[in-house]
Amino acid sequence: MARAVAGVAAFVVVGMLSVGATAASWDQAKPQQVTLIGDSVADAIAQTSTAVAEAGREVSLDLQVAPCRRVNGQSCPYNGVRPPNVIQLVQSLGPSLGPNVVVAVGYNDSESTFAQDVASALSALEDAGAKRIFWLTLRAARHPYLTMNAALEAAAADHPDLTIVDWNVYSRSHPDWFESDGIHLAGDGAMAMATLIHKALETAGVAAPDVRVRTARLPVAIRGSDYSARLVGAAGFAPYRWSLLERAPAGIHLEPNGMVRGRPLVAAGAYTFNVRVTDSTGTSTTRRLTLHVK
Repeated sequence: MARAVAGVAAFVVVGMLSVGATAASWDQAKPQQVTLIGDSVADAIAQTSTAVAEAGREVSLDLQVAPCRRVNGQSCPYNGVRPPNVIQLVQSLGPSLGPNVVVAVGYNDSESTFAQDVASALSALEDAGAKRIFWLTLRAARHPYLTMNAALEAAAADHPDLTIVDWNVYSRSHPDWFESDGIHLAGDGAMAMATLIHKALETAGVAAPDVRVRTARLPVAIRGSDYSARLVGAAGFAPYRWSLLERAPAGIHLEPNGMVRGRPLVAAGAYTFNVRVTDSTGTSTTRRLTLHVK
């Protein structure tokens, strides 16, 4: 199945994490490293900037995708090149392999050897230091993929570090995500797969919850008097950077560190404005706040 599109992507259906998948609280000081290993399906993510951003949100993402990649054995050729299989790639990456690995490979593999190939790949990943492994099911556009998905589920029973992400179920009612073969991604498919990957990583506590504005209410200000308040952010990765999306009431300004300062020069009343917080990874969110002036 040689295509110019690479990699099977790892996706989690909400409520469908398999053995080894448990919700975890997040308390990391910096983004965790994630290696995404894929074949010609996941390359649609690599070729779509918004999908790359979504899959890599609040993690440090290393995309390792190549057409024709197999789990084990000799990969098929694409443009005269045979990419390393999953096991070979893991061994070549050495210490640069992330402790969290997403595997989206299998469409080029044989149904008869798939279960053993998966077992060998899992052993190679664990030997290389992978602590959490996320493996996407195959979209069952062909009957052998059902058997291969069952093999993945069986492997999870023996590997508590393995989370099965059910891309097959998640994508079942979205034929518009695929090209005519029902496997390779088209249109919104890349973004859908990237979104599911992020959900899987966040559910497992690998990806941080998105940064948010915790401050919901500002202290009341007095017209003509000195005013000071600090905005508070949460989740994401500090340090945070703050900005305004429109002008604050005259005499009031927002500093990049989240301090709201000044001396309001406006008439008594309620003044609303949007603030944006951006964390150290570049992820941002906004919130509308109201400043009451007396």
